[in-house]
Amino acid sequence: MSRVAKYPVKLPSGVEVKLEANKLTVKGGQGTLSMTVHSDVTIGQEEGQLTFNPSESAKSWAMVGTTRALVQNIVTGVSEGFTKSLEINGVGYRAQASGNTLNLTLGFSHPVEYKLPEGVTAETPKNTTIVLKSADKQQLGQVAAEIRAFRPPEPYKGKGIRYGDEEVRRKEAKKK
Repeated sequence: MSRVAKYPVKLPSGVEVKLEANKLTVKGGQGTLSMTVHSDVTIGQEEGQLTFNPSESAKSWAMVGTTRALVQNIVTGVSEGFTKSLEINGVGYRAQASGNTLNLTLGFSHPVEYKLPEGVTAETPKNTTIVLKSADKQQLGQVAAEIRAFRPPEPYKGKGIRYGDEEVRRKEAKKK
């Protein structure tokens, strides 16, 4: 039985929720997000909060907990938004954001241009730091993973792109 599902999701001021059949739409200051609700989950709206209840099957509690966590991420995203930072380490490695493209120089024979999907914005406060912002937490994580995959950090010198809070385990060089 999911303990997460027992807690309601509080709706901050300025957030509107619309529930139609199996589709939940949340509208806020950062944009509008929607999701399809599983058939084993029923969502109730009362006094500025959303409650989640399972259907009769025993396995539906797991879906209720998952749905509650996803709805909480959507509500947080449309009210506050999410950010993820990436750091670039390496001689000559740098990034530059221009519009909806991210230009990366990562030691290849050519620069890498990454086109950002709609809903995700990038800033480069320094040329070795990338700050991604979005209302959709899943899409933000996917974009950050795709950018990191161009040059993941290597364990010997630590060169590459890593998340802001990631620690790279360094290996010792070969001994004679």
